[in-house]
Amino acid sequence: MSWDRPPAGSASPVTDDIDRTPVDDADVCVIGAGPAGGIVADRLAGAGREVVILEAGPRFDPDDRLARQERAIRPAYDRPDVWDGDPERDAYESTGERFYPLNHARARGVGGSTLHWQGMVMRLHEDDFASESARGVGTDWPIDYDDLRPYYAAAERELGVSGADDNPFAPPREQPHPMPAFPPSYSDSLFAEACDELEIAMHSVPNARNSEAYDDRGACVGYGTCQPVCPSGAKYDATVHVERAERKGATVIDRAPVQRLEHTADAIEAAVYATPDGERHRQSADAFVIACGGVETPRLLLLSESSHYPDGLANSSGLVGRYFMDHLFAGTGGVLDEPTRQNHVGFLTSESHQFYDEADAEQAPFKLEFFNYDGPSPVGMALTGDDWGDDLLERLRSDYGTHIGMGALVEQLPREDSYVGLDPSTTDDHGNPVPDVHWTVGDRALETIERVNEIQERILAELGVEITWQADPEGTGPAYHHMGTTRMGSEPTESVVGPDLRTHDLENCWIASSSVFPTGGAMNPTLTIAALALKAADHVLETA
Repeated sequence: MSWDRPPAGSASPVTDDIDRTPVDDADVCVIGAGPAGGIVADRLAGAGREVVILEAGPRFDPDDRLARQERAIRPAYDRPDVWDGDPERDAYESTGERFYPLNHARARGVGGSTLHWQGMVMRLHEDDFASESARGVGTDWPIDYDDLRPYYAAAERELGVSGADDNPFAPPREQPHPMPAFPPSYSDSLFAEACDELEIAMHSVPNARNSEAYDDRGACVGYGTCQPVCPSGAKYDATVHVERAERKGATVIDRAPVQRLEHTADAIEAAVYATPDGERHRQSADAFVIACGGVETPRLLLLSESSHYPDGLANSSGLVGRYFMDHLFAGTGGVLDEPTRQNHVGFLTSESHQFYDEADAEQAPFKLEFFNYDGPSPVGMALTGDDWGDDLLERLRSDYGTHIGMGALVEQLPREDSYVGLDPSTTDDHGNPVPDVHWTVGDRALETIERVNEIQERILAELGVEITWQADPEGTGPAYHHMGTTRMGSEPTESVVGPDLRTHDLENCWIASSSVFPTGGAMNPTLTIAALALKAADHVLETA
């Protein structure tokens, strides 16, 4: 079968003429227009600061979301194609013990990773902030759950979270979620019968998507393509905060990748950025917030080396790029001799944290996920076959609708030999060394995956499922949550930023990113990123 690209190929970035010259008298320069950068910019612009956001990728036209949705379901397009990945611009290397598919983990553009995320938002558990003290491994954060608790509540309001207070294993809350949770799916009801027999608790999943109208966005209408495209806008993405910041006076300069940060020994003076017309500009500001994620943040600091910082900016500790982490995926699935109604819902509606706080030095924390999208979709099947008419209909009826599966996220401990560095032998479209992701995974995570698989097998056996696939310790991969490369800590010799998210070395530079996580826990990180962004914004306002 041939797959023509139009109309999916018609999606294109916004190409209106944009003034990409620097902003005079900027108070704060935010680098990165993802969720952290958008939230910081919105908070600072709302407080009357002159804010400029520099974003390496383009601004996308929301009217093209249906075309991008079509890209996501057509086999002619790989995942990076959905949001206009560029092989030269996005070049990278992966030289660790495990290959890291970086370009499946990121989207360059205004909105950042939330352009293609699934939208699940959980708070870390209390012990996640004290891994060394409570579990005997890893390191403790310099803040605890109570320090972040009010920011978690604010982040849930900012993102618009639908959830319920039905998780007996979750950390304490101060108020309900902004919207009610999505109801359990049909396949959740199948899992519930098996879990009841095995005394495994199920509960709802908090989602950053509207279960009812909220924040001038409508309720979810069930397209089912939530990752990587929500055509309706019911799922949160960071354009919400970027555009809100613009309405408050912030300036957004897209397609402006920062090449390096000019600095003295104590402060950043300017961000040097490139533009599509080949020009380079110098954006000065009183304060800088780096919000480029767990890979591009350390890369920018390493590219900004100088006589003051020969090993990379803000790197007197030698830890910029070190302790790269991701969550490990563990999964099991198969087919059932009855309808399971998969792919009707494009996100998780039920999970289990029952085993999470059993974590210790030998077992990592993990959470179980009950899939709503296992197996092929009818559209994907139709687009990958050579049959038509009654033959196609018969194949769809025989092969679709009986798949069922489970997933899990497993914590990876921070390791100094898991890192993001520079590879000078390969350069990007501006001649800069590309990031080299050296991903190393320890035995604790791999042995925990074995236990997760055993639990998943028990549940599926109770259901009567014929198991046809499994992501085990050999077949595991990343959940695309890169964390930990500019870790937070109290001691400048053992961390890159302090509890206030300001770099130890530079008085006017803060980092708002998953890169500051000292440990990763096993929860999707975006809610914690948003909470830390709000915290960082407060600290910037105190001093800048």
